[in-house]
Amino acid sequence: MKNRKNAGRNRRVRNRKASSLGRHKKSVLMISAVLVMLCGVLTVNSITLMAKNDSYKEQEKELRSQIDEQKERAEEIDEFEEYVKTDEYVKETAEEKLNLVDPNEIIFKAAE
Repeated sequence: MKNRKNAGRNRRVRNRKASSLGRHKKSVLMISAVLVMLCGVLTVNSITLMAKNDSYKEQEKELRSQIDEQKERAEEIDEFEEYVKTDEYVKETAEEKLNLVDPNEIIFKAAE
């Protein structure tokens, strides 16, 4: 008789477990689906961010090279500024633009 009572009790416990799993099966599936969707969204966003990061790195390289070029140009301008202050520059400019010559200089012109 005890075996029959225990068997009945075991069936009720099994039935409860089966019915509770059946009731929660949809909830578990929905939660799983939401988690899978979140993982998918995160993956897509991370790939997009990696692509943007790569493009920003390329842009950074280009800007650094432009900075280097501008520094070189600034050095050239500083050197030219120093050269402009010399007497040699004044002499060259006078000869080219004003056709002036030194008093001891002899000029040969081509026959026309």
